[in-house]
Amino acid sequence: MPDIGDAFSGGNGDNAIKVAVYATLMYDIISATNSSPQTTEINASKRASTLMKWVHIGLVQGLLFVALGVYLDKERWPPLVGGGLAAALLYAQYRYALEAGTKAPGETTEPVH
Repeated sequence: MPDIGDAFSGGNGDNAIKVAVYATLMYDIISATNSSPQTTEINASKRASTLMKWVHIGLVQGLLFVALGVYLDKERWPPLVGGGLAAALLYAQYRYALEAGTKAPGETTEPVH
């Protein structure tokens, strides 16, 4: 197991790149399956039932790529740190947006039928 202190001390720039790649991968996949936490908050009153479904689908897709990275990379922690941290942060943002939009619904971007 590598010493985390060594990994972050600047001795291996490849690890920093790998962490960033997996964080970017997770953000990109979530972006491809969702709009944004802001849009989630704005539309929570009308679409709460489907908003988190798509966050979960995006997280599963992203985690599949992270798992592949863990399998292929000799240093297992960069995919886990990059993808895992991004997934946790994004999930927290979307949960907060859903809760805020449900508690205090404002004007929505959804058309009125």
